[in-house]
Amino acid sequence: MTLTATSSHALSATVTPAASSAPPAKGSSAARPRKNSLWPGLFLSVAIALVAEFAGRALPIIGGPVFGILLGIVYRSTFGLHATLQPGISFSSKKILQASIILLGFGLSFTQIMATGGESLAVTLVTVTVAFVSAWLLGRLLRTPSDLTTLIGVGTAICGGSAIAAVTPILKPSEHDTAFAISTIFLFNVVAVLTFPALGHMLGLSDYGFGMWAGTAINDTSSVVAAGYAYSHAAGDFATIVKLTRATLIIPICLFLVVLVGMRNRRQGNQSVSLAKIFPWFIVWFLLASLTRSTGIVPEIMLDWINVAAKFLIVVALVAVGLSADMRKIFATGPRPILLGFLVWMAVSVSSLIVQYAMGQM
Repeated sequence: MTLTATSSHALSATVTPAASSAPPAKGSSAARPRKNSLWPGLFLSVAIALVAEFAGRALPIIGGPVFGILLGIVYRSTFGLHATLQPGISFSSKKILQASIILLGFGLSFTQIMATGGESLAVTLVTVTVAFVSAWLLGRLLRTPSDLTTLIGVGTAICGGSAIAAVTPILKPSEHDTAFAISTIFLFNVVAVLTFPALGHMLGLSDYGFGMWAGTAINDTSSVVAAGYAYSHAAGDFATIVKLTRATLIIPICLFLVVLVGMRNRRQGNQSVSLAKIFPWFIVWFLLASLTRSTGIVPEIMLDWINVAAKFLIVVALVAVGLSADMRKIFATGPRPILLGFLVWMAVSVSSLIVQYAMGQM
């Protein structure tokens, strides 16, 4: 956005009334608006995360990650969210989450990652297929718009809001449909974090079984990590690996949609997608961290500190996810998108358990 001399002067007058009578000196910092700072939102996320961490230690059955997302939601619902906080909160919910997952790689052997990823592939492919088929059938039944149905299907099948963001340039849906889809997916992320650990214990799932279930049935990476580690440390490790395996499927899904949209519009040559932008590169760094750990060159005491840092950064990221939740907008989406998201999510969750049971992985 470019400011004219008049608007720049008006901005200066608003911020510093006493100086409004004299124009700012050329080249001075007052002559141009300051860039948005990450620090206010980052500081708020860290501060709430500290409270969530202590609460999680007092009530380990809930855990710091779950407290983090709940306290974030409560803060925003109570005090609102000033615009100056948004850059830091967005940074925390995305980049800090990715950094925490990379650090988790130092606690896992590369052999374990490859084995778990391979074992989860069959369950992942079934649940992804179920997500798309059920979204298509239920979307027709509920008469939801085509683009909205696809966005909810992709978000449920792959990795929540990140997957929706990846396919938006391909589908080119309205902002209205995109906002509805993201809000719907986020709502069930929160529900999953709060309910999956208790349901897992009721079903008597092993750490491996719960990790597989959370990794294949919960939408967003942050919610998978929160639910997994709320169940147990081992379940959190399994869930993270399974979820990252699932996230890589965004590439073939996007390529399929490019062809589908191109055929539908008869102008496939105009559809351009950057695979480099779509691919979740932090997964590569996660694998490199695991490889580094497997070489034995990182001292054990350092691995312990890295694990502590990773766990706290997860709480920071989840606080930011909670702060990003505008519950009024979520519930204003109307019943049909929410019902569609709920039914597709249920279909994926149940199919995951059925496949695990059939394969003896529970």
